Amino acid sequence: MSEELIQRVRNIIANTQRIPVEKITIDSSFAELGIDSMDGVNILFALENEFNITIPDEAAKQIRNVRQMMEGVERLIAGGAADTAAVTS
Repeated sequence: MSEELIQRVRNIIANTQRIPVEKITIDSSFAELGIDSMDGVNILFALENEFNITIPDEAAKQIRNVRQMMEGVERLIAGGAADTAAVTS
């Protein structure tokens, strides 16, 4: 997982939740950060817009911490790049 991805996701969480980015670590749980399910939805929308991805509803329901969110975004970005490569080949 790249440092750039980690920082971008942390910034999105901080901006949508209005909390200092310093409070957010890769190991932070949503409960520790005071993020409830509605907050989670807002974060997911922001991530989808930032990275031009679609996060499946079922996957979103399983996310409980920052690490899971980052890993999911990373997988979706990698999958999108692979799909684009297949289309342009």
